[in-house]
Amino acid sequence: MRHSARRPPSVVDRVLDLLGAFTAERPRLTLSELSRRAGLPLSTTHRLAGELTRRGALVRDEAGVYRVGLWLWEVASLAPHGAELRESAMPFLEDLYEATHQNVQLAVLDGAEVVYVERISGRGAVNVLTRVGGRLPAHATGVGQVLLAHAPAEAQEAVLAGPLKTFTPKTIGSAAQLRRVLADVRRDGYAISDGQIELIALSVAAPVYDATDEVGAAISIVVPAEGTDPRTLVPAVRAAARGISRVLGAPRALRSSGGSSTA
Repeated sequence: MRHSARRPPSVVDRVLDLLGAFTAERPRLTLSELSRRAGLPLSTTHRLAGELTRRGALVRDEAGVYRVGLWLWEVASLAPHGAELRESAMPFLEDLYEATHQNVQLAVLDGAEVVYVERISGRGAVNVLTRVGGRLPAHATGVGQVLLAHAPAEAQEAVLAGPLKTFTPKTIGSAAQLRRVLADVRRDGYAISDGQIELIALSVAAPVYDATDEVGAAISIVVPAEGTDPRTLVPAVRAAARGISRVLGAPRALRSSGGSSTA
């Protein structure tokens, strides 16, 4: 629950707590599970879940189990980092995937976390924890390091001041180390994250610029850590990021391509 403890929760707070009870690990919940996970009385949960079901935000099956409805997906697609970004990026993500048949990802920054808005993965690709709509701490991912490196100073400081969750012995665990990495990313124009989420995988990420020439997203390719020289992947990832930036109308990308807006 994210609402303030200084005031009683509003109806909107309760609805958001209810929707927030669903996770990738628990996409289907009974009424009692919804009540417990949202921290709401059973009677309140029953009333709100009924209203959300009537509006299509939730779906209730014959066994009385709830899941998120398609109406929420329709609303989410209207977000600034929704359909336009994904549609612009998809041809370039597909090209990257065809080159390696590994994991290719598109992400945006939300506070101290990255949200994955698109992912392509092959059956034989190295295992990753990401999914479309999923989140991971920005400091521990290649896309997150790219996005943090180009984020406003106050956003960077908020992450640097907070605890840095570690997943493996290679995960960045100190503010000083993260500052050095972000400086390297700004200098080099890409990030290499080796074994920071899972030791078996590494990622190469690059920034995607929007029409205001600000970094609004990042792409990455995630490959097996063993036997891979990540530097060989940098040109392809950066070229794909420039292509997406060009389609989005980023001035720097248009200048580098002679003013053409076609991919």
